[in-house]
Amino acid sequence: MARDPDTIQREIEQARDALAATLDQLGAKASPKKLVEDAKVSAKSTLDDPRVKYALIGVGVLVGLLVVRRLFR
Repeated sequence: MARDPDTIQREIEQARDALAATLDQLGAKASPKKLVEDAKVSAKSTLDDPRVKYALIGVGVLVGLLVVRRLFR
């Protein structure tokens, strides 16, 4: 059965609008500024975890002690 040209045109316009909206959403998600901001938030939340914070402090103290030990040998 043949479809009405106006119906086909409307469907094409709806598909085009949906595609444009999807591309806008992808562009916003892939924005370098957004990616950097997301990475900052992720790193900050990871470093705020007490287990990570204290492990990094321990590693820093160990490295500091090794450096001091190496200097005074």
